[in-house]
Amino acid sequence: MRFFSRFSRLYAGVLLLASASSCFAAQPECLNNAPTQLAMDDCVGRTMKASDQRLNDTYRALLAKVSKDGADHLRKAQRAWLAWRDAQCSFNTMGTSGGSINSSMYGLCIDELTQEQTKRLDAQLHCKEGDLSCGGQ
Repeated sequence: MRFFSRFSRLYAGVLLLASASSCFAAQPECLNNAPTQLAMDDCVGRTMKASDQRLNDTYRALLAKVSKDGADHLRKAQRAWLAWRDAQCSFNTMGTSGGSINSSMYGLCIDELTQEQTKRLDAQLHCKEGDLSCGGQ
């Protein structure tokens, strides 16, 4: 019975990963060719690292552009966003908790939310002067 329970969780995790394209729009292409869980984890890890680098580059550029007060607010917002992102992905992946696929699912979630945040920061970075939706100018 214990094997069946583990198998059911693994099968559910595989189904979740297979449907990841709807849940995680930024599913990395390398997942399609990943023959093992280790390969999936490696693929997701590389994708997360690239997304994190883009986020950090955009964040630093925005930090350099905004006023001192804007920079203080941006740092505070980014710290809060990081805590929210991690908590949200922990919640989103509770269904695979304890399973070998959990790290890939968590990583896909982190990657998706990181890409979304990069878009938000990039929009602020490229705001037109006088746009009232721009912060920290």
